[in-house]
Amino acid sequence: MIRFLAPLALIAFALPALAAAPIQRVISPGGIEAWLVEENSIPIVSIGIEFEGGALLDPEGKEGLANLLAGLLEEGAGDLDAVGFAEAADALAARFRFSAGRESLSVSASMLAENREASVDLLRLALTEPRFDEEPLTRVKRQIASSIRSDETEPNAIAGKAWFEAAFPDDPYGRPSDGTLESVAALSADDLRAQRPLLLDVGAAHIGVVGAISAEELGPLLDRLLGDLPNTPFAPPPPATVAAPPGLTVIDLDVPQSVAVFGHKGILRDDPDFIPAYVMNYILGGGGFSSRLTEEVREKRGLAYSVYSYLYPLKRAGLVIGGVASGNGAMAETVNLVRAEWRRMAETGVSEEELEKAKRYLTGAYALQFDSNAKIANMLVGLQSAGLPINYPESRNALVEAVTTEDIQRVARRILDVDALSFVVVGRPEGLPGDQGEKDPE
Repeated sequence: MIRFLAPLALIAFALPALAAAPIQRVISPGGIEAWLVEENSIPIVSIGIEFEGGALLDPEGKEGLANLLAGLLEEGAGDLDAVGFAEAADALAARFRFSAGRESLSVSASMLAENREASVDLLRLALTEPRFDEEPLTRVKRQIASSIRSDETEPNAIAGKAWFEAAFPDDPYGRPSDGTLESVAALSADDLRAQRPLLLDVGAAHIGVVGAISAEELGPLLDRLLGDLPNTPFAPPPPATVAAPPGLTVIDLDVPQSVAVFGHKGILRDDPDFIPAYVMNYILGGGGFSSRLTEEVREKRGLAYSVYSYLYPLKRAGLVIGGVASGNGAMAETVNLVRAEWRRMAETGVSEEELEKAKRYLTGAYALQFDSNAKIANMLVGLQSAGLPINYPESRNALVEAVTTEDIQRVARRILDVDALSFVVVGRPEGLPGDQGEKDPE
């Protein structure tokens, strides 16, 4: 099933791995801030950077620009063409990854401690002097177009795209981050050069570093890596309005199994009710085989292999999102069960037993996911992006433990609204009302 990336939501319950190591705030001589976990057991340095903006900054008609730029940053820089850049990275045993999403452009880098200066110089070259040569530009655009064409016939992608278009009809959130076939085809190297300073602005950056490097060594390295980038404080766009229409829309596609994406307005990450809401959602649909949705839809009735829900706190709008895949003949019953569980949670909350089981999981199991420097570096980035304090890992478990059944009841009544649920179903479901005017995508 389709799961939209929700890093801000994961932060709330994925940080106990950091609790055993002190997080240091490092300010470079040039004023660049990073959070550091010094870890000398292996000679590796991992760097995570998030530049706020991403696809939000794509001009209208140039959708996919941030995504294309991210795909080209290691396809040649400075005096190195694409092959030369790859060979230089291999010689240093350095690994770089660039990606762009709805709200940010992200950089992940891992390097040997002994090669960190040379590796940082190569990464700086990618950020400050990307070449955007014709051959890699054409090749990467072709790859993106192939992915877009594939999504046009993939039920999960169709449902997710349609849901966001309906929820944000006049907002960048409603536009495809990867672009369209038409918009990507029209993008040029000049477009990329003009947009790079906006997308790669250290004033909009959050930086996390983990590994064999001290605070004293990191400061000058930050200036070496990022000191030549623009440094303008990021001014986020105003809040977005969630306009997802209540009810159900069916998009006709000749497949044996229908896919549904559903949801409505949620809450932001800085909302005081976010942690109780996260615990509530874990019980509703975020807890895998232990969730109510899985119990009712899969375990008791065998209507679907997977059904889930989660909080999706974007920077400018909060959402509660879910998804399920079910046979065409079973989708109507599945939709009714989702609505029933939505209503039951809002009206009756959870039991003490359900809450205690959720707390045990949320205070324990997630620590196991963060078993590498790179994962922890990216989580340090997420902490900053979410506006959480540097000591958050120390208090996180206590915040979870403090949630009561009364908190869950209050938050469920506030957030969950079965009458506001907006479903997009792709397939040929039987027995569903809804708008069924849309046909197979061509």
